[in-house]
Amino acid sequence: MVQYKDKTELIEAIKKNHLLYDQELDDISEDKKDLLKSGIDKTPSQNIAYQLGWTALLLQWEADEKKGLKVQTPAPEYKWNNLGGLYQSFYSKYEGYSLHQQRELLQMQVNEIIKWIESLDHETLFIPEQRQWATTPAKWPVWKWIHINTAAPFKNFRAQLRKWKKEKGTE
Repeated sequence: MVQYKDKTELIEAIKKNHLLYDQELDDISEDKKDLLKSGIDKTPSQNIAYQLGWTALLLQWEADEKKGLKVQTPAPEYKWNNLGGLYQSFYSKYEGYSLHQQRELLQMQVNEIIKWIESLDHETLFIPEQRQWATTPAKWPVWKWIHINTAAPFKNFRAQLRKWKKEKGTE
């Protein structure tokens, strides 16, 4: 996995990967947003909903911990061994939104995550066990949780969108 020397590098990776991911959506029309194609497990709308769901959870975990609430990851109704159900909840939550609206929401959440990162000191971001929600047997620091829910999927899911655009459609 990639490493970051400081929060500036992390922020730059998020910005770059989000921009490239978002640009893949430029030429997908609204009438095709729910089109599932052979060999690809998500429609464009579901692809963005996945991003929206995870970035919202990240922000919620942090907000709840700051309020002194006990944070249950990944979400109160879901366990780590039922991520499929969690993903379905993301798809359902955002299915009524247009691609344009989903893209705007994701941009707002990315901006909020960047603002949050900027507010953290180096220790909080890079030293494990600084947040209860990030304290797991793997002992991941906060930056790693942010990375796997922003920069990494933006990059990986960009490839899925490119593949989606090349495949012949099925309805």
